[in-house]
Amino acid sequence: MLVSAIALADSGIAMEPVVVKAGEDGRLRTGQGAIWHDTSGTAKLEAAQRALADGAFHPLKSAGSTGLQKGSYWSYFALRNSAPKAVTLHLEYVDHQLIQLQAYARPAVSMAGFAEIADLSMGAPFSARPVFHNRFVVPVSLGAGETLEFLVRFDSEEVGFVFPSMRIWAPEELSKSHTGETAILAFLFGGIALISLFSLIVGVTTGESSFFAYFVYGISKIVAWGTIMGFTHQYVLRSEFHWSYMSATGAVSILCGVMFDRLFLQTRKYTPRLDYILILMMLNASVLLLSALFQIKEVALLSITFALLLYPASTFIALVRWRQGSSEAAVFALGWTLLLAGLFYQALRDLGYVEHNLVNYYLPPLSSFIEMVTIMAAMGIKLRRVRLQGLESERQYRRHLERSKVELEGLVRARTEELEKAKQQAEQEARTDPLTGIRNRRSFLAEAALGIKRAQRKGEPVSLLMFDIDHFKAINDSHGHGVGDEALRLFSQTIQKKIRETDVFGRLGGEEFALLIIETKPDSLHTAERLRDNITQVSLDCPGGRVQFTSSIGVAHSEPGDTLEKLLRQADQALYRAKERGRNMVVEYRVEDQPEGIAGSSVAGLEPAESIDAEPKPEPA
Repeated sequence: MLVSAIALADSGIAMEPVVVKAGEDGRLRTGQGAIWHDTSGTAKLEAAQRALADGAFHPLKSAGSTGLQKGSYWSYFALRNSAPKAVTLHLEYVDHQLIQLQAYARPAVSMAGFAEIADLSMGAPFSARPVFHNRFVVPVSLGAGETLEFLVRFDSEEVGFVFPSMRIWAPEELSKSHTGETAILAFLFGGIALISLFSLIVGVTTGESSFFAYFVYGISKIVAWGTIMGFTHQYVLRSEFHWSYMSATGAVSILCGVMFDRLFLQTRKYTPRLDYILILMMLNASVLLLSALFQIKEVALLSITFALLLYPASTFIALVRWRQGSSEAAVFALGWTLLLAGLFYQALRDLGYVEHNLVNYYLPPLSSFIEMVTIMAAMGIKLRRVRLQGLESERQYRRHLERSKVELEGLVRARTEELEKAKQQAEQEARTDPLTGIRNRRSFLAEAALGIKRAQRKGEPVSLLMFDIDHFKAINDSHGHGVGDEALRLFSQTIQKKIRETDVFGRLGGEEFALLIIETKPDSLHTAERLRDNITQVSLDCPGGRVQFTSSIGVAHSEPGDTLEKLLRQADQALYRAKERGRNMVVEYRVEDQPEGIAGSSVAGLEPAESIDAEPKPEPA
């Protein structure tokens, strides 16, 4: 220790060993009288020993924090055991925002170099830590009357806040303290969880979106503070943890909080200009989240700082809403101000203006809990106001009904029949294609789906026929849309006359129609062929001459479990094959890659034939 004492004395630092004993309760801390800032962040033990010998260690010029700085910090101190027997101690780093801690020690009477006694990293598995604690803890042993010198390296990687000091504990006292801290945080997190669950229940009951947002906000707070304070690493992500998780969960919590603020204060409706500030806060939270995901630490720290600077805007907006007449906004402003107080005090501590201790260490999560409770009260006021407004509206409505009862009864009787007729007409129009008078697409799909289900329950065969008027565009182009519309009506009437009332017939759109029939495969194919033949006999007189048209038909047969969508798809594929093969024919859907038509098929006992499709007829002039 002689060389170290001389070097420190030359630098003007009076260093005395910290006298320790058994039963230390954390009140003693390693000193901050000899601190060396390694701006490169890459110095090893040898460089630190040279810096110590050269008198480069100096007292920390703050209340405990280095402030936002790049590089790493080294602390030199000595512990002396005043007890007549050996003592085991735990040196606990005072904060959670540290990426790596390396500790080295040597006996004071030895001229040998320092030996490593601990190498702790946030990214290492939690099981590698020598002491089960959410913060870094270094166990040390001192013999009776022994003095040990220590060099401890505190590294926040690239840039960050460092508190180069460690609390001194007896192992059993640290365990008691850790149990108490965990119990306090469990109480706070449990309270926030209960408030969040209550918000969810109220949101489900009332349908008010702000309660759902408050539920998500509360859960994000639990995740964020649990991660930031190291408990997520301790109990959940024990093997793989990274500092970016703290920034990411913090960003999500900020984003959820601002989204809740916008919904609760209704800034978009009542303070549209101030709403842009909250949108800016959401964008900044998104930047923080992205910088955490891509592990850009400097951007993450700047985003967090910017977020803290913008936080008071929510209080200001709440006061504006209070002036506009929203009583719950005043309570909201109080809760948000309490949160700001805790975060502001944390900022003072991180910047080195306030000494670090367990009280202000837990002040931010405590203020978050108080904020949740206070804002929950504000939401209760809002819910009560909405309820009272609803009751008042209901009373006014009832009084109006009582005054108008006699008049309304007469009007109701007079209008009942008219409304019923209008309803029936509207329902009919909703189900009917206005041009052809048959079912429209929506009505056909609904009725056909029900028909398929009924048939499947009874074990009856179902077939779907899809029609397409051949070269319908040519009719429109040659004779005009009026003739085309008349052709669609005539086509629909022809089919409608040839089918049963139980069959479901409708227009899918344009010149495409569909027909659902309860028939066997052979019968359905014969029905399709019969309808195709009937269509070829239809003609339409127009100024440009007589128009005759044909139709291509695709047929699909239902199997057990088939849906309407599947039958439509299969019939459409068969219809496509009919058009591809020359139109004016019936083609049955086949499972094969290239569906075959009826020609060359054996269906329901029919022997294979050359073709039972009608020969394609010449196109109309």
